[in-house]
Amino acid sequence: MESLYEIKEDGKSHILGRVRDRKIHYDFGAILKYLEWKGQSRYGQKFVLDPIDKSTVFNLCAYTVADKELCEKLGLDLRKGIFLSGPVGCGKTALIQLLRNLIPHRKTYQVIPARNIVFAFNHLGYKIIADYGNAGPICLDDIGVEPTGKFFGRDCNVIGEILISRYDRYPPRIPLTHITTNLNADEIEERYGSRVRSRMRQMFNLIAFPGDSKDKRM
Repeated sequence: MESLYEIKEDGKSHILGRVRDRKIHYDFGAILKYLEWKGQSRYGQKFVLDPIDKSTVFNLCAYTVADKELCEKLGLDLRKGIFLSGPVGCGKTALIQLLRNLIPHRKTYQVIPARNIVFAFNHLGYKIIADYGNAGPICLDDIGVEPTGKFFGRDCNVIGEILISRYDRYPPRIPLTHITTNLNADEIEERYGSRVRSRMRQMFNLIAFPGDSKDKRM
């Protein structure tokens, strides 16, 4: 018995694959069309998926829909989160937001700007590190450009401490963590230290936009 897998939005039906033997078999061409439609409805008609980013987007889609066989071929571990890196303006945040729409039948992650977390820490203190360290699935968006946290005169590398806290529960207890960043591995180590960088290797799949990916905001 086979049926269509579709998402209905704004009076439109988007067929993204077929359900066979209780498993969704996705049509990745249809997924890309849906993501572009969704991006245009959210960000405006100028939103497009650039062909130069095709490999990056394909890997992210395979991971998001949890296609185990494909992810194995691509070297992606579904037990780990996503470390999404790329140049400024390449579309990391927009894409990580849009991908959640592919899986309305599953609990997904919140996308939280790293700077907002630091601002909350500056107001509420170390409770914020505990809260995010123990939170459900999250994407820490745009890490590396947030200011240093400061509470009662004491500096704190807030995002680094949250990552360590989440690692200490990793796996199988901790819900997945994802991050987006403009930084490369060496810059991550300089910003957060070798302790955080070494833990990241065990927590994340690295997916990167090409270095010559266009600035979509221009």
